[in-house]
Amino acid sequence: MKIVEGLYYTKDHEWLKVEGDEATIGLSDFAQDQLGDIVYVELPEVDDEFEKEEAFAAVESVKAAADVYMPVDGRVIDVNEELLDDPELINQDPYEAWIVKIELTDKSQLDELMDSKEYEKFLDEEV
Repeated sequence: MKIVEGLYYTKDHEWLKVEGDEATIGLSDFAQDQLGDIVYVELPEVDDEFEKEEAFAAVESVKAAADVYMPVDGRVIDVNEELLDDPELINQDPYEAWIVKIELTDKSQLDELMDSKEYEKFLDEEV
């Protein structure tokens, strides 16, 4: 199971890469592994605003459908439209196949997320 250092993680298995006031968000390797072959991704619109823990996207696999939850408050500034034609990119490399980029509304919420070591421990306890 691949866990990338320097990212933030949620208990719902999303990852965040923060650069200044922007964050890139995607699904962790654990999440894509649990879902199986992803066949469809539903993306939000640019400029949509979401609150922490609100569903902002959905992924469907051969096994299940799952919502993707916003780890922090933010406004969508970019969506990965490649996923519309090639949703399986998330399976191939979940840390390259990001879902959205957001402008952070409240950076203090990052303190509530896990770093790579905490996420690894969380997975050990979950599995």
